[in-house]
Amino acid sequence: MSQQVPILQVKGLIKKYGDKAVLNGVDLQVEKGKVIAILGPSGCGKSTFLRCLNGLEEVQGGDILLDNQSLINKSTNWRTVRQRIGMVFQSYDLFPNLTVMENILLSPLKVQKRSREEVEKQAKELLERVGLADRANDYPRQLSGGQKQRIAIVRALCINPEIMLFDEVTASLDPEMVREVLDVIAQLAEQGMTMLIVTHEMNFARLVADEVIFMDKGKIHEQAVAEEFFSNPQTDRAKQFLNILQF
Repeated sequence: MSQQVPILQVKGLIKKYGDKAVLNGVDLQVEKGKVIAILGPSGCGKSTFLRCLNGLEEVQGGDILLDNQSLINKSTNWRTVRQRIGMVFQSYDLFPNLTVMENILLSPLKVQKRSREEVEKQAKELLERVGLADRANDYPRQLSGGQKQRIAIVRALCINPEIMLFDEVTASLDPEMVREVLDVIAQLAEQGMTMLIVTHEMNFARLVADEVIFMDKGKIHEQAVAEEFFSNPQTDRAKQFLNILQF
């Protein structure tokens, strides 16, 4: 029986700013339906790594393969790729002059050219799922930080991505708003969404992730099943990281 090809493969990825290597030979395989938490100290390259996977950063070496097709070539249409690899950022990036529903509909209607009836139906179902069905006609200024972030997640999901990237999506939220956002991501994990999650929420990573990768200085220092990483890290650097967090 032939082994299934991972949905996403990263091979020897290098990203430099000038002479400084922010990513220095990153290798990773992501199987469909898996949730991978990306941990590590600030400045280790976690967010840059996600941005490279989404085509927001140009890379200087290595390869990224989606369904075994290389994305690192001049013919890649990243606008199309981003319909398959969705991303939610630390900042919500909602258009302040558009309602919640208009923010959500923008990309499916303009980029994917889908019917308004179809997209509105999906958007309403997603808003219901995240507990914000009654806020469809509100403007971003009328929402809390946690609500804005849930809307940003709905907006990303409405393009029907195969993979979701989450970059520190709770970092700018008040503590009481963090849980409502993490609950939505946990629901996606239960439903089988393939996800890469950069987070500082250790308990959440332990609960929701299938695997953890620990990064430092632009490299993956350790990769393990989530529970094994937290209960028995293998590298001194990972042990030091968890000890500092008193985890």
